[in-house]
Amino acid sequence: MYIEQLQLKNYRNYEQLELSFENKVNVILGENAQGKTNVMESIYVLAMAKSHRTSNDKDLIRWDQEYAKIEGRIQKSSGPLPMQLVISKKGKKAKCNHLEQQKLSQYVGNMNVVMFAPEDLHLVKGSPQVRRRFIDMEIGQVSPVYLHAVSQYQKVLQQRNHYLKLLQTRKQTDETMLEILTEQFIAAAVKIIKKRYEFLHLLEKWAIPIHEGISRGLETLQIKYKPSADVSEQQDLSKMIEVYEEKFFQVKKREIDRGMTMFGPHRDDLLFFVNDRDVQTFGSQGQQRTTALSVKLAEIELIHAEIGEYPILLLDDVLSELDDYRQSHLLNTIQGKVQTFVTTTSVDGIDHQTLKEAAAFNVEAGTIKIIQ
Repeated sequence: MYIEQLQLKNYRNYEQLELSFENKVNVILGENAQGKTNVMESIYVLAMAKSHRTSNDKDLIRWDQEYAKIEGRIQKSSGPLPMQLVISKKGKKAKCNHLEQQKLSQYVGNMNVVMFAPEDLHLVKGSPQVRRRFIDMEIGQVSPVYLHAVSQYQKVLQQRNHYLKLLQTRKQTDETMLEILTEQFIAAAVKIIKKRYEFLHLLEKWAIPIHEGISRGLETLQIKYKPSADVSEQQDLSKMIEVYEEKFFQVKKREIDRGMTMFGPHRDDLLFFVNDRDVQTFGSQGQQRTTALSVKLAEIELIHAEIGEYPILLLDDVLSELDDYRQSHLLNTIQGKVQTFVTTTSVDGIDHQTLKEAAAFNVEAGTIKIIQ
């Protein structure tokens, strides 16, 4: 799949913008703070209905405006697909093929993107929250059911935490409601964990050979799920429910004392091992970067295997963060098969056929011109 046209209205520093793209590498050049990343982000937001840079949607709306609008025409093997997302202070309205989508979980997944930005190099060494967000966003692209489960889980988690606070402050003494919320919480939690295990198996399958290639056969990658409760992928759902019920029974008093839910997918993590050593703790910066790059390239292949089409790849200011060898590996992998957007201040020093054949755009103060 590829994006053929992009239109922005009142988006960040763009009052109005209309661009056409080819199904190849598109390089967006410009100095910092001119609006390169805003274009890249708008493509991501069109696909995912949320930004990778901010959790506050109001940041996406141009100063002093009521709303921002992103429209795109996506070409898929099944034909053209118009998509539209309007972001206002009241919320978001999404349209797919001119039809308004009642839920964002129905909208996400129609257009698939893989974003690789400098902060993704922190996937390995960053906080568990970064890795949980990564896994939720990626599964959500290929499984709308999962997005819905995460949304339900977050609601119940919020309600459960609120009730634990009431018990903590003695504003409530009846624990019956806590038991009902715990039951709902566990039902949502085990579905999420099961899906995460399945997804990580697939991701690891694609990432291992890629990682071996980048490390010239010297390193073997493993990706492991680290649950906060004693569940494992060998267990079926009923066994997982049993483990959780027992765990919550054991920690009920502590949870009430603290006024918070102490276990669940919101506390789980991912671990990356290279040659059986934890990369986060013992890996060099080079190994951490190779792991992050392998995972991102594996994502591309995984999405292709799941939906039968390659996603759109967004490389936001990341080429300059990679050495020549990793740059070449990345560009060789995508050559001729993935529509790619690259933002950079300069392509000097990157000698690769893919970039020589790319379409180039120049950004200056919120205006974009194609470089002939």
